[in-house]
Amino acid sequence: MTDQGKAKILLLEDDHNLGLIIAEHLRLNGYDVDLCKDGKAGLVRYSEAAYDLCLVDIMMPKMDGFTFAAEIRKRDDAIPLIFLTAKSLQDDKIKGFKLGCDDYITKPFSVEELLLRIQAVLKRSRIAIQEAGRHLFTIGEYSFDSEQRILSRKTNEYKLTSKESDLLRLLCLNVNEVLDRGQALKEIWGDEGYFNSRSMDVFLTKLRKYLKDDSNISIVNIHGKGFKLLVNR
Repeated sequence: MTDQGKAKILLLEDDHNLGLIIAEHLRLNGYDVDLCKDGKAGLVRYSEAAYDLCLVDIMMPKMDGFTFAAEIRKRDDAIPLIFLTAKSLQDDKIKGFKLGCDDYITKPFSVEELLLRIQAVLKRSRIAIQEAGRHLFTIGEYSFDSEQRILSRKTNEYKLTSKESDLLRLLCLNVNEVLDRGQALKEIWGDEGYFNSRSMDVFLTKLRKYLKDDSNISIVNIHGKGFKLLVNR
């Protein structure tokens, strides 16, 4: 994807008229759109082309939106998914987010709202893609190379373990924002088990010691959520 106007969207909507209306508005706003009326047809189309985002109706024949999303996530855990649905039940929203959707819009909705949500999700996706290859960071007075696993400040240099480096990199990618504890555990340790959680706490303590010489830096716990790398600029 080069820019928003070139983004290619796969739209799954079984309501023929609504699907045509949404697709037309998206095209008028510069998007390239393929429209399918059910999940099975959507999977076939998905395997034939590269998409930047999927707009998925939940209640569809042959294959519903939840099943489609689950199949897509087996193939690609990064492509943004937005559910379009008449359902507003909390359980359905929770199920959607557990399947890895990025947003959830309840019908009826305005075209303006849909366009703004698409823009926001695509922006987050672009940032994630750009950050995926990033390995050099400046943290206050420190320099950090996550590939070499080296944290340095003036004449001091620390060679980090792989887990320390992975954790510090996640913190740097989310600097001054909350890093979800579960996300960090899944990305670095693979699961959210008790012993992995305690292990992560040990590594956080070590990182705090490495960064203690710059008073403008701190790693703080956010109760019930995770932690945050604070850098006072």
